[in-house]
Amino acid sequence: MSFDRRITPFRSDLADERLRGQVEAERFTRGTVRRVSTPSAPVRRDPSPEAALDTEALMGELVTVYDDHEGWSWGQLHGDAHVGYLPSAALGELGAEPTHTVRALRTFLYPGPNMKLPDRGFLSFGAQVAVVDVEGEFARLATGEFAFAQHLREAGARELDFVAVAERFLHTPYLWGGKTSLGIDCSGLTQIALVAAGVAAPRDSDMLEREIGTTVEIRPDLSGLRRGDLIFWRGHVGMMVDPARLLHSTAYTMTTYLEPLAVAEERIRTKTFGAITSIKRLPSPAG
Repeated sequence: MSFDRRITPFRSDLADERLRGQVEAERFTRGTVRRVSTPSAPVRRDPSPEAALDTEALMGELVTVYDDHEGWSWGQLHGDAHVGYLPSAALGELGAEPTHTVRALRTFLYPGPNMKLPDRGFLSFGAQVAVVDVEGEFARLATGEFAFAQHLREAGARELDFVAVAERFLHTPYLWGGKTSLGIDCSGLTQIALVAAGVAAPRDSDMLEREIGTTVEIRPDLSGLRRGDLIFWRGHVGMMVDPARLLHSTAYTMTTYLEPLAVAEERIRTKTFGAITSIKRLPSPAG
């Protein structure tokens, strides 16, 4: 049986108990559920700060941890099932259940309900927090810090337009494996926008291409497209903001970039990923 190691928690020495009888491993465990307690946490391919960054987990995300060793926790994210190594220091107890999600591109944290106080860092779009009270314009979090209340939305509330979510990241620097307002990659941008709109979405572009939306004809003149259509190349994805323009996080500019699809298609086809492999359509976003 073949498994995708990106989303299947098994190594030769250790595997998830649910995989017993399906994979060979020296031992099996059910793991321990923990919660990301830092603004974001790198999820790496190997237990080393020099290892490739596969993705990032945001504050409040749940992780089933199967192994802890020398400051690294090997586990699986609950949101998109990605498996990798996270710094153990970025994970804490379950604590209070998140009640809100950050809806601003990023929001600062303060020691009190006052924007003039020295900040204690920031959270990016999609981070989850537990609000215990509201003081004026600020929400007091279970961690004791304060965030501007209008930058939060209730857990479970959905964004109406996933393209509008992606547009907020315009000019954000490109970062392989990134999922925050400081750095994001093409599939991270697509995933975080879709999830905000209530669409369950996997992490990588090949997974998105395989699992999301219905197939749209690729016309020679690239006509017939609409806002929200996802354009796939081998190893790359972007989304249409209107019938002619593509928004994507790209190494071409090392930013989240908006450009005519025709221009991007010619450059990508001739210089990097080759021809468009598919176009996928989801229900029309608002706007």
